[in-house]
Amino acid sequence: MSKGARVGLFVTCLVDLVKPRIGFAAVKLLEDAGCEVQVPRAQTCCGQPAWNAGADKDAAVIARQVVDAFEGFDYIVAPSGSCAGMLRNHYPEVLKNDDAYATRAGALAAKTHELVSFLVRVCGVERVDAAFDARACYHDSCSALREMGVKSEPRKLLESVKGLALSELRDPEVCCGFGGLFSVKYPEISERMADDKIADAQGSGAELLIGPDLGCLLHLAGRMERQGKPMHVRHVAEVLAGVADTDRPGTEK
Repeated sequence: MSKGARVGLFVTCLVDLVKPRIGFAAVKLLEDAGCEVQVPRAQTCCGQPAWNAGADKDAAVIARQVVDAFEGFDYIVAPSGSCAGMLRNHYPEVLKNDDAYATRAGALAAKTHELVSFLVRVCGVERVDAAFDARACYHDSCSALREMGVKSEPRKLLESVKGLALSELRDPEVCCGFGGLFSVKYPEISERMADDKIADAQGSGAELLIGPDLGCLLHLAGRMERQGKPMHVRHVAEVLAGVADTDRPGTEK
């Protein structure tokens, strides 16, 4: 990657609406890696909920808007394997019958990346200047792991975080039960899957659960809160950018 590459940050709906600090952390990490980062104001949803629900026409409308907003950048990066997977793997299918957008969707897909894999694979980042004194475990979201092939990259960078001890889950590749509409359509199954993942995380001895997708983290954090099983939950960007400790008791927000 050439220094000063123009990166369009696809913030994601959940980050924008629930925890924007993740977006700011992503900007910091990308700028530290030498990127010129912009956040297009025209961006909205990636269209995945519509696509998963079978609302193909609505998904196509959203996909066209995203292509229009982002195709001028050298790279498109998202702090989410789920949204990045939608742009990279599904936009070519969503717009395959659109003569005006099919080729453009393919070009956009080819330069779309999940945040941490982009930092390691494209930017060549090998370590970060951050600290978090905790024992943690890492949850591989299904989309990041299976759609984007992200596995070693977050672990590589987390190992460089001062004070962080990383434990592996017993079943790191098992779904947490969120799955977007899956958790809505099959809540009882989703809850059981979340309970299994929580038991795995807490059985690791970790006090902190880290992951690459906010949807998974909110799903697990909410379930733990309802069960009275508190555990710190952070997005990997927060930890790597050194902003994950700001809402612990006794620290400033």
